[in-house]
Amino acid sequence: MTGRLNEMIIIPDGDYRVGSNSFYPEEAPVRSIHLETFAIDVAPVTNAEFARFVKETGYLTVSEQPPDPLVYPDLPADERIPESAVFIPPAPSVDRREPMAWWALVAGADWKHPQGPASGIENCMNHPVVHVAYDDALAYANWIGKRLPTADEWEVAARGGLVDQDYAWGSEMTPGGRWQANVWQGPFPWINEQTDGWYWTSPVGSYPANGYGLVDVCGNVWEWTCTLFPVPDGEQERRMIKGGSFLCAENYCHRFRPAALMGQTVDTATCHMGFRCAADSDGSVEEAISHH
Repeated sequence: MTGRLNEMIIIPDGDYRVGSNSFYPEEAPVRSIHLETFAIDVAPVTNAEFARFVKETGYLTVSEQPPDPLVYPDLPADERIPESAVFIPPAPSVDRREPMAWWALVAGADWKHPQGPASGIENCMNHPVVHVAYDDALAYANWIGKRLPTADEWEVAARGGLVDQDYAWGSEMTPGGRWQANVWQGPFPWINEQTDGWYWTSPVGSYPANGYGLVDVCGNVWEWTCTLFPVPDGEQERRMIKGGSFLCAENYCHRFRPAALMGQTVDTATCHMGFRCAADSDGSVEEAISHH
């Protein structure tokens, strides 16, 4: 049994199964793990919650600052401007084997301007915050007295007690013909039919909770975890992200599943990547929740 404490869910210590043998190689093999008791946020951190953090601390996100010259020593001076990655719907002629054709580094895109400088979040305060790099997620978690979940913790929580099921709600993608998550419908990346009601992010909790009471564990936004993603020596550090996003489609990047994962460079911020927090079970759970 899980317990609920304000807006965190307590996941008890125990043995769990994670991974999948049915989709992408990095998810395999299915394996058994043991986890100690931990708590995890019911929902991803929202724009409203992140705005309170920024207001109280004056924090400036990675995408609001010029690229680090130590990481990008060869970047010309005139390109050292604050920018972040935004999805740009491509022309029908674009080959989807070229994913950079629908991504653009947009100057002025950040958590307050998710589609670029002309956009805003005034009407999206209950949507998950996006354009947060790994350090931004860490800074928020530290401020509120929590931490980021491990990839295994995140997956166990996302499964909601189900075992060996593809999705957080079971084995069928659209039970009863109803979408259970904010994902892409139609031929990606050209046409999003929006039969789930959304093109970009959706308010947290727009879809049914999983068996543990967590929402938005599939689709909407990718979520940072603290688990390192293995890379060859000399390559930039990556961390695992989980859950898929509104840009995941059954016909491309079928990763809106608890087992799915990707490795993301820690200084990357995009229009479809956010996070939720976790806390340990050593007495810090109550302390963390008191900050919430």
